[in-house]
Amino acid sequence: MKYIIIFFTIILLFYVSLWVASRKTYPIKFGISFNHNHAESMGLDWREVYTDMLEELKPEYIRIAAMWSEVEREKGVYDFEKVDWMMQKAQENNAKVVLVVGQKAPRWPECHVPGWINDDGETGAREHLFGYIEQTVNRYKDNSALEFWQVENEPFIKFRFGECSKYREDYVVEEIQFVRDRDANHPIILTDSGELSSWRKAIKYADYFGTTLYRVVRQPDGGIFDYDWMPPAVYRFKAMLWGQEIDKMFVSELQAEPWFVSSNAADTPIEIQEQTMNPTRLREHMDYVEKIGVPRAYLWGVEWWYWVKEARGDSRYWNMVKNEIGGAK
Repeated sequence: MKYIIIFFTIILLFYVSLWVASRKTYPIKFGISFNHNHAESMGLDWREVYTDMLEELKPEYIRIAAMWSEVEREKGVYDFEKVDWMMQKAQENNAKVVLVVGQKAPRWPECHVPGWINDDGETGAREHLFGYIEQTVNRYKDNSALEFWQVENEPFIKFRFGECSKYREDYVVEEIQFVRDRDANHPIILTDSGELSSWRKAIKYADYFGTTLYRVVRQPDGGIFDYDWMPPAVYRFKAMLWGQEIDKMFVSELQAEPWFVSSNAADTPIEIQEQTMNPTRLREHMDYVEKIGVPRAYLWGVEWWYWVKEARGDSRYWNMVKNEIGGAK
């Protein structure tokens, strides 16, 4: 019993010390993660959303993806029209881009592998993957808007979320080196789950590391679970544990939209949506990340803010971000 008391006392003191360490705030800049398919799924003109995001919110930093299943819909035929357009708009608006390349990319279905990938067997699948990566890197490595390559999205996460039966984790380390060999001028960022992964492998192979940060989630049964009990310093401590320099660590996804399970914004009452995201919660999330010490965080949810503004006449989220990142200055 004595040792049990000592053990739990140490745990309690450590937990309290993390909250004490979380009182300090650090300077941070907010970027925005954007996905054109997600905007379209909400009935929006994705080019309009993207343009208004750049021109009204004026983010210095954005994250977009060259999704393999779109770039190479037809085997051996590359279509970069959408990515070209987004990169050009980023240039025009002086925004720096994290460009995601690989089998996995942000947003559903998580893995973006072409449906035809197994037509030529395993050898052919590998050749097509690296062919698409090479085409993408060569196309954008001299683009002035490019700041980072992100190779895959949460590539080492141990649970499988999304439609990922064709995803090959065993190619990831080779993909990272492949990109590095073809473009030595742009660092590589790797991402991992903030709450559900150790970060070890992502940090090991990355030049920069990006963690997701979700504070409130809806369970498959509809119940809500939050991480309000977790001190911000946990993320800083976890980075230090693996030797990750905090100035080379970003929050790659900072939750700024509701958590949907099987529904979507159009068929979910706004009061249900606001159980997992509302103006108070958004402010809390931005305040929370300022206490970690990372220099940058990419907000996750611009498509939803725009939908709420257009479909519901509610500009609160759009204007909060606008005020925060400089569009109203």
